[in-house]
Amino acid sequence: MSDSTPSQTKEILLSYLDTQRGSLLWKVEGLDEGQLRRPMTGTGTNLLGLVKHLTAVEYGYFQMSFGRPYPDLENLRMDADRNLDFYATAQERADEIIQGYRDAIAASRQTCAELDLDAVAQVPWWQEPTTLERLVVHVTVETARHLGHADIVREQIDGKAGLTATNDNMWGQGTEFWEEHLTRLRTLAKQAEVGALDAVAQNPKEDQN
Repeated sequence: MSDSTPSQTKEILLSYLDTQRGSLLWKVEGLDEGQLRRPMTGTGTNLLGLVKHLTAVEYGYFQMSFGRPYPDLENLRMDADRNLDFYATAQERADEIIQGYRDAIAASRQTCAELDLDAVAQVPWWQEPTTLERLVVHVTVETARHLGHADIVREQIDGKAGLTATNDNMWGQGTEFWEEHLTRLRTLAKQAEVGALDAVAQNPKEDQN
């Protein structure tokens, strides 16, 4: 981007962020309330919680940090529960949370459209002032990180995988291919485990050290 103008750089950065946002929204399509809330890891990672968290991220970095208005979201107050932004309560509905994320994205886009990349921001939980450019990069990384979580969670729920509805960005073709691929990987993992155990058996003193 060294030869790009500031406006071109801004457009490039925002396009990457929008790709991540769009992919996350695709990950929550076609699932019911239970599937969206279902914890799929030992720490409770679930699709709806990821969307709810990233709603807070959008408002925090693109609205709050620039002194711009944002909704008073009671469902994101974490005074009593530090994990409240990572799951939906019994009073919340999936469609409301997903629409809330869309609303947050719209507000963020407006902020980015109205401000230059060198616009100064003060993130309440950061010590030093920063710029819109850094915040766009930060939110892109944050969104991509949690999109990776969503990739795995969605695949565990119903096998759906890929980047977007029109471009799955995957080399495999069909169920048969992936079944064979999975079998191959399991075999390799098992061979590695056996090999490691054999090495320990042959060198017990090294294992003790």
